Amino acid sequence: MTETDDVPLDDLVSSWEEIQDEYDFWAPDGEHDRAVLDCAARLAAAPGSANAYVWVLGLTMMAPYANRSGIGSRAEAQAALRAADAAQRVRPCDHDAHPYESHDGHHADAELPDLLLRIADEDAEWDDEDHPRATWRCPRNVAGFARIALDILQPGDVVDVPPRLSLQDREDIKVLEALLELYPEPGTDVADEIASQGGYLYYAEPEERPGRLHVVRAVSWHAVSGMIQDRSVLYNLIRGVEEVLPDFAAATCDHVEHPTLSGHSTTAAELGIILSSPVGRRVYERDRDYGDGAPLEQMVCPAFMAEVARETLNELRAGRDRLFGPRDTSHLDAEYLRADGRLDIEKFAERLQNVGSNEQYADELGLWAARRYDLLGQSEDRCQALDQVRPVRERAVLLLTAHQTMTISYPAPPCAVAQGILATLRTVAAAPRSEQCAHSDAHPPLDAGEFRSGLPHFYAPEEFPPADWVHSVESWTCARFAGLVAEKCVAALEDLYEEDDEADW
Repeated sequence: MTETDDVPLDDLVSSWEEIQDEYDFWAPDGEHDRAVLDCAARLAAAPGSANAYVWVLGLTMMAPYANRSGIGSRAEAQAALRAADAAQRVRPCDHDAHPYESHDGHHADAELPDLLLRIADEDAEWDDEDHPRATWRCPRNVAGFARIALDILQPGDVVDVPPRLSLQDREDIKVLEALLELYPEPGTDVADEIASQGGYLYYAEPEERPGRLHVVRAVSWHAVSGMIQDRSVLYNLIRGVEEVLPDFAAATCDHVEHPTLSGHSTTAAELGIILSSPVGRRVYERDRDYGDGAPLEQMVCPAFMAEVARETLNELRAGRDRLFGPRDTSHLDAEYLRADGRLDIEKFAERLQNVGSNEQYADELGLWAARRYDLLGQSEDRCQALDQVRPVRERAVLLLTAHQTMTISYPAPPCAVAQGILATLRTVAAAPRSEQCAHSDAHPPLDAGEFRSGLPHFYAPEEFPPADWVHSVESWTCARFAGLVAEKCVAALEDLYEEDDEADW
């Protein structure tokens, strides 16, 4: 076992591995910085020694910490590593290859703690047929790992080592992957994170734009899903694509075909981040893990980017109009009204059941119900012109429908739908009502099966027999009940849009 003066190597490697695993954690007592400074000092004392590989690999493990958190130790680590590189790379070597030449990123870094212990122990099992233990101790390999550590500390500081994504790129991928998988990292503002991708594309340098466009493509699916209720998110994404589309619009190419891009948002986002930086593009050229292994020139081909930009822009604009544009519900008269002008109450009862299969109907049915509620209430003359449709009972059904559909809507009602329903229900909630109900029985329970089974009989008792539980007409049409239902729905919708400026809806 290699001697390390006063501290057993096992203990050193254990502490280094802990820092490697928690590189984003800043120890308040300076413990992590002291470990980096101690390792750097030992290397700086003998940068050309035979044991320098111990300290170089130690600093390689801790380099992510020194890059992100170790402001008090980074300069000392860089100085020691540069000295080791200079001292070790000039020493003689007869090896054809070295481990550092194929050490390809943070996944390989995770193996260093165990490797270092086995490199230092001649009696330890060795199963790396490609690289004997001696090649790990070789001065040229030690110099190579010193440069890898320098590259982690300061991306782009050296070029003659395998390309690796910067810590920032890895962090960006991690944040986007968690967000797109619907488990965002703590502290992530989902709307801001997605909107910012449009800004990155808008301000990107020409060589970065293909990658940034791939990222916007990836997040656009989430942005138009209905989970984002902030119009500015789509505005930023659309603005970014509109800014770069002219750069690609007139491009032509002689490629027989272009890559098939992944339809999985996390894979697409990772690809985009990788293509957004020079070192990332080198990683792509080496690995070609995306687009069926397409060459880099095809993946960033301007003609291909024009296709991607147009497709993404069309999807974003369609999503904007669907979520925030005006909604025409007149065609739903044919679906929800019978030939005699009355409600198809059986269909209402079926579609007000809170099950996944009804999510597809909820938004349009709720908005249509709110608009018809207003129409029936405009005047008695108007109600009479609608030909004996029992406006009191029908309005009660429509009000309850507006409320119930908003509980079914998933992931959330689009802004245009919420705006229309809020306009109706705020009026109902604000209407004067007595403190006590005139009827003696309870209001219909909205979250129970008896609501759906009782609704048809309430609306058309001559057509539908009573269910097991019957509530009086007065309880269904109670003004106090209507106000309470409206208040509940208004509160839920206002909470959903509490951060929005209504004037921007």
